[in-house]
Amino acid sequence: MEENSENGENQQILLSGDRNDGNVAVLFSSDKLELRADFYPPMSSGRPLAADDISTALARSNVIHGVLWENIQQAVTSCNLNRHIVRNVIIARGNPPANEILEYFQFNPALKPPEIKADDNKRTDYRSASPFIIVKKGQALAKLKSRKEGRDGKDIYGQTIPHGTVRPDGVSAGTNTRSDGVFIYADINGQLVQAGKVLNVQDSLVIKGPVDYHTGHIVFPGDVFIEGPVSDGFKIYSGGAVTIKQTLDVTEVIAKTDLTVAGGIVGRGRGLLKVGGGIKTKFLENCKAACRKTIMVDADIVNSSVYTLEKIEMGEKGIILASEIYAVQGVRTGGIGKKTGKAARIHCGVDFTAQQEQEKCNAELRILAGKLHQIRELLAAESAENPEPEVPADAAGVGMDAAGVGMGAAGVGMGAERRKKMEETLALLEEEQKNCTAKAAAILARLNADDNAAVEVSGEIAPGTLIEICQIALFVSEPLKHVRIRLNRALGKLVSEPLS
Repeated sequence: MEENSENGENQQILLSGDRNDGNVAVLFSSDKLELRADFYPPMSSGRPLAADDISTALARSNVIHGVLWENIQQAVTSCNLNRHIVRNVIIARGNPPANEILEYFQFNPALKPPEIKADDNKRTDYRSASPFIIVKKGQALAKLKSRKEGRDGKDIYGQTIPHGTVRPDGVSAGTNTRSDGVFIYADINGQLVQAGKVLNVQDSLVIKGPVDYHTGHIVFPGDVFIEGPVSDGFKIYSGGAVTIKQTLDVTEVIAKTDLTVAGGIVGRGRGLLKVGGGIKTKFLENCKAACRKTIMVDADIVNSSVYTLEKIEMGEKGIILASEIYAVQGVRTGGIGKKTGKAARIHCGVDFTAQQEQEKCNAELRILAGKLHQIRELLAAESAENPEPEVPADAAGVGMDAAGVGMGAAGVGMGAERRKKMEETLALLEEEQKNCTAKAAAILARLNADDNAAVEVSGEIAPGTLIEICQIALFVSEPLKHVRIRLNRALGKLVSEPLS
């Protein structure tokens, strides 16, 4: 077998004979699993290619396994008939080995950060994307892939190629996970974090930098710690506490327990805070904040609506400006309002949740009253149009008018049916009004939640300020300094006394 360097390849001439005879140049693969060939037609009066000659030559070259005789025959026929070179034909192919794959836990491919989605107008909201993988308790994190047996291979020379063994890069169970031997599960709600090959679930989410387009909105079932500022337009939803070490440019924050903001809270007039615990911050501006426990503000509350079921505690120089405050247990601050600008309104002793229920109930009563008035007017009009027929004085009269009564029976029946439906609707509305009135009375009974609430101001209360405790109001017309305002039950009014 001679070598040929045509086309820059290290080919070998398979057939020996005259230069004008048809011939085959073969190229062996380095792994001995494949043999490719170029078929050359005869020239002038040379001998054409013959499959038997190629078979003999392959045997002489020890190529005994995986010979593709159909490919050889097709190439020989095409080459002889068309008198052109047939190139790159696979004429022998061995069997590659299949490696043994050891069992391993494969990471759940469905657990990946959510994709960025476009809205109905085909606009993309990049704030909806998040780099964090949040999992629920009991969710499968990985699945065991069973061992796959290996298989030896055989090259074109008929020699065995031993199979290898592969150990895939699987994962293993880590903190707050468990395994039943088939799956690895999350043991808590939290953030999935992979440390090397170990899967851990953290009950808190720690963000080293700011909340912006790199993080998207934050939605997490546990505590959230944010070391940078929170940019405008980004929302935070936490099943635990939220702690922010810099400024919160609030769009919407909902926390199940406490909210702590070291740098202060700015709302731009549309910010919303809903907190199941307390709020602690440096200042609070241009937002609406509602929580169940105490709100602690070091400096200012400005142009905001603030609601708490406990109290508001401010620093000695803290001041409430152009805001409406609802604090069941009272307010302690350095000052309220200023001589110019929008006045502040302070409401204490009243459960704001009950007040909101009462307002909703009153709105329902107004709607019901309108519906009842409309139904009664319709009933009155129906009575005027279709009065009850008088009973005749004697039987003869009845007999004489029988035909006329029969002719009007259909119209009278239609009127009666309509009246009956309206009366049924009236009864339902009256019952609903009765229930709503009882509900309003029950709400009113718990509206005044703390008649011991007080407003304590170490500095000055500016004129124009309205202070209300248990729905009894005091309008401040002259500056008040260093005072405590409370409810005098005996007098039924608010009184101010020097702050000790």
